[in-house]
Amino acid sequence: MLVLHRRDRRWEHRLFAELPDFLRSGDLLVLNNTRVIRARLFGKKPGTGGRAELFLLEEREPFVWQILLRCRRRPAPGGSLDLDGEGRAEILSYGEQGEALVRFHISVPVLDYAGANGHIPLPPYIKRPADAGDEPEDLERYQTVFARTDGSVAAPTAGLHFAPSMFERLAAQGVERAEVTLHVGLGTFRPVSVERIEEHTMHDERYEVSPTAAAAIAHAKSEQRRVVAVGTTTVRTLETVAARHGAIVAGQGRTNIFIYPPYPFRAVDVLLTNFHLPQSTLLMMVSALAGREFVLDAYAEAVRERYRFFSYGDCMLIV
Repeated sequence: MLVLHRRDRRWEHRLFAELPDFLRSGDLLVLNNTRVIRARLFGKKPGTGGRAELFLLEEREPFVWQILLRCRRRPAPGGSLDLDGEGRAEILSYGEQGEALVRFHISVPVLDYAGANGHIPLPPYIKRPADAGDEPEDLERYQTVFARTDGSVAAPTAGLHFAPSMFERLAAQGVERAEVTLHVGLGTFRPVSVERIEEHTMHDERYEVSPTAAAAIAHAKSEQRRVVAVGTTTVRTLETVAARHGAIVAGQGRTNIFIYPPYPFRAVDVLLTNFHLPQSTLLMMVSALAGREFVLDAYAEAVRERYRFFSYGDCMLIV
């Protein structure tokens, strides 16, 4: 764990097991309790038998989902794909960035079907043979220990570092805990491809803040206690609500917030996050919190010291 001290612009190399050294009684740890679904479904084209992958993104109404469709010569709207399990998927329309809207003709809810027939949406850099199935550990390893609410197509990776024993240590130290929900979509990971970052458009994602969580966060802020966000998805949720309402309040909605320097953080004081790729919106968010040059210098240090990047990589604590 690379620890960045913003006030005096220094860093230190520590272990995640030493996280309690940097938190104190009264701090409020806020986690994203979204749960990764088995988002990868497979099927074939009627007649030709050509293979297709249907990557679930979001339910729009019962049995109607936005997906990413990967296949050669996509069927025209009105066409369909036979699913590897029972049923078919009817193409309703296509979007501008490769997504499709489909209606599933199956006998059970789509998430139940995916639970029985789908595959874990592991990041593409984890290479597996094309015909390989999920390994038994995949669903457990690509899921936080506090995951509760189905809806994400990628894990909130900063939360993967936690085990129940760490929560026990933090609770004994007087660190409080709250949970929010933001269902991670592919938009979080799309690189910035425009020259002016102000022109980049984030895909929106669903969030929810419960009355219990809102009360805990609002109480901590009123007492000037630190809010410690675990992961950039937690930051997006809290900063969206604070920007819209001037305070943390209960509710649900959608957010396409894009945080980049300079940004006036209203809710988050401390951030635990993994290392992010160049040109990513996530790296820009981290730079907004700690300062662009300081973050880039710290990243250079992480590369020199062979920190691991990506989903199962090492982490950074910004205090």
